[in-house]
Parts: sequence; structure tokens; C-alpha cells
Amino acid sequence: MAAITWASLHLKTPTPSLHFPNLPKPHSILTRPAPRPRIRASLIEPDGGTLVELMVKESEKLSKVKAAEQLPKIRLSAVDLQWVHVLSEGWASPLRGFMRESEFLQTLHFSSLRLHDGSRVNMSVPIVLALDDLQKSRVGSSTAVALVDDGGDLVAILSDIEIYKHNKEERIARTWGTTAGGLPYAEKAISGAGNWLIGGDLEVVKPIKYNDGLDRFRLSPSQLRHEFERRDADAVFAFQLRNPVHNGHALLMTDTRRRLLDMGYKNPVLLLHPLGGYTKEDDVPLTWRMKQHEKVLEDGVLDPETTVVSIFPSPMHYAGPTEVQWHAKARINAGANFYIVGRDPAGMAHPIEKRDLYDADHGKKVLSMAPGLERLNILPFKVAAYDKTQSKMAFFDPSRAQDFVFISGTKMRSLAKNRESPPDGFMCPGGWKVLVEYYESLAPASNGRVPQPLAA
Repeated sequence: MAAITWASLHLKTPTPSLHFPNLPKPHSILTRPAPRPRIRASLIEPDGGTLVELMVKESEKLSKVKAAEQLPKIRLSAVDLQWVHVLSEGWASPLRGFMRESEFLQTLHFSSLRLHDGSRVNMSVPIVLALDDLQKSRVGSSTAVALVDDGGDLVAILSDIEIYKHNKEERIARTWGTTAGGLPYAEKAISGAGNWLIGGDLEVVKPIKYNDGLDRFRLSPSQLRHEFERRDADAVFAFQLRNPVHNGHALLMTDTRRRLLDMGYKNPVLLLHPLGGYTKEDDVPLTWRMKQHEKVLEDGVLDPETTVVSIFPSPMHYAGPTEVQWHAKARINAGANFYIVGRDPAGMAHPIEKRDLYDADHGKKVLSMAPGLERLNILPFKVAAYDKTQSKMAFFDPSRAQDFVFISGTKMRSLAKNRESPPDGFMCPGGWKVLVEYYESLAPASNGRVPQPLAA
């Protein structure tokens, strides 16, 4: 029973079953290149050598709250709060707050940040906070601002601030490689945002909680590192996803573990890490995805003993090769030294033309060359498809291509919407049932109106 607890029990208990003490700060190895994987017991060091967590100490909270009462207030959007969450837990280490202009420009133009010792860490997507003209005038000559949530409650203080121009067109062009209309994140968080950006050092007073029944899954990099150490993991391989898990995904993950064992690792642990921040409207919502992942573990498609399920709090950009660097870099800070990358990672269809926005192979190629990711071992997908002769997902064999069927995400969604069953062996029955239930929740009511997705 103990083996299955962590992966599936977290979905059923009101509070985490594990206690995570504070993580000691490791030393930096950024100046010591590691071109080949080395088998060792310790986890990979965070970028910059230290995990940068930005939570205010409990003993200092009262004084910080009192000081914030005198500061100009900036109200945060839902996406802004997700970025505060990311920064506060150290996913973007060694970043210490919303980017100042020098960090913003380095990110846009070099996909990396230069540290004080001259070394570089990867940083490919801007983590910034926008202001409109009225907010900028309210800040005035203040050197700090209070960041508040939608209810006006204090979340954080941003100090030693710098305000600079928000060149939206340049930001969008550099991040996505196009300024075409219809880019989901750009429309959500950039196009209508203010014309100014404010950067500074972040001190988070109020931990970000979503109260959606899934907060127990939102483990910080420090907590994940403690869990990997508790399990005596000598390798951690991360798999990012924003879709339901089918048996092709599971094949890739189990095969990766087999390959790591063949390399000499004794206990490789999988970090199954669904993205939990903003996603576009036609993606399956997080609550339903987590329910589906639970069924995958319950049905034994993945081994709970060697799998850690957690939620990655970042918003999704759909920025292809640019964004996949961020996804990989953040997992270094959580202790992963291997990263699984597949076809068209973080990609999407072109918003105007009938084609993919990015070359399907560029993501994995960019990861192998990206500045600041030299310490991370990139594991490209093998291509998996449905093998009709074996009635299961298998690695594609071009010598008998006629035996394979590629079931796209579009086809999978169409089957689920129409309450049709996929071929046996494509997805575990419990996981497929969850997917069908989700699309049933979207069925038009008798008045013809389509309801909002129900909580899982």
C-alpha cells in the first residue's frame, strides 16, 4: 500500500501526507560544464547555485504588511498571480522578481541571463508586470509598490522598482516569431495590457492558493527536491504535458526509465508535471486532466512507486521552441536532470494560416543548443503510434508503416465528444471515461447554451 500512496493518495486526501523540511542551499557548479550525464546520488543544482525562494519570513510579515499600507497599490490579474507563484517558489531561479529592463532585453534577445560571475542561465520567456498610464502616475516617485489581488488583499511587495516602456510588438515578435492576431497568451496578457513594465525585487507575503482542491499537488521546487531525496532518486526525468495521458505517452515514459536503468542509474524517478497555469479555452481544464491522470495511475499504466505527480504553476504561452526552453529550465530548479521532449513542444496551429506555427523538430533541436541548458540531458521522443497488429500503442516501425495509425489530439477529442471509444489499448478505460465525462459536461443545454466546464 505504501508504494501507491504518494501518486494517487494526494488526489484523495485533504492535506499532503508528507512533511517537507527546508532545503539546504547547494553550491554552484555553473562554471563546471557537464557534457555527459554523470551517475551520482545528489540532485542537479538549481540555476545560479541556490534555489531563490521569495516568501517573507513569518517573523517579518507583520512589519511588511504595515509598511505596504503606505505604498501605491497595483492590482494583479489572474495571470500576474500565476507569475508571482512561479517567482515566489524559485521556478525562475536565480530571478528575484519581475524583470527589470536589462533582464527583459536579455531574455528577448539572448534567451538567457548573465550572472555576476559571467556565466549564463537560460531564460527564454519574459516574466514581467505591466502598468497602464494611470497606474504609472499613481506610482510616481515611489521606490516600492504593494501588489494586491482582485479582492484588494496584499500579496507581495515589489521594491527597488524600475519602470520602462512595454514594447508589445517587439515582445510578441521575439517570443512567437510572428505578430499575427490570435495568439492566445498574447491576446490574454499582452495586447490589452499597459504600455509600461515595472520590475523589482519581489517579497511575497501571501502564498498563492487556488482553493480548487488541487493545492496539495502544487509542490514547490524545494518540496519536489525533498521528495526525490526521500525516494533516493539518482536521476529525475521530467515530462511536461497539458493534455490527457494516453498509452503512447506512458510508453515513452516507461521506455525512458528503462533507458536510464540501462545507463547504470539505480532508481530513476519520473516527474509527471502537468502545466497548471493559463491555457487556451479549447484545452482540457486542469481539474479534469488531474482526474484523468489519477485513473492512469490507478489502472497501473504508470508505476506510482516511481512516479511523482505535481502541478507546474506557469501560464502557457504556446511559443514553441522559445517556450520549451523555459519549461526545461524550470525543471532543473525542481531537481530534474533529464527532460523528455517530443514533436512540436509548446506549439500550436498557426492562428491564421492552415499550418503549424513551428517546425515540429525545432523544439528538440533548440533544447540541445540553448544557452544555459548544457547541464540538462535532453531525451527526444521516439514516435509512438497505434499498432493495429498488436492492438496497443507501440514505437513506429517505418518498415511496416501500414500497420500503424496515428491518432491525433484532434481525433482523440472528436471521439470523446461523440462518446465513441478509441481502439483498445489507446488509453486506459478509466482515463477515457473521464475524458468523455468532460466533453459531456460541455454538451449544450436544452436552451441551446453551452455551459462552462464543470469541476471534475
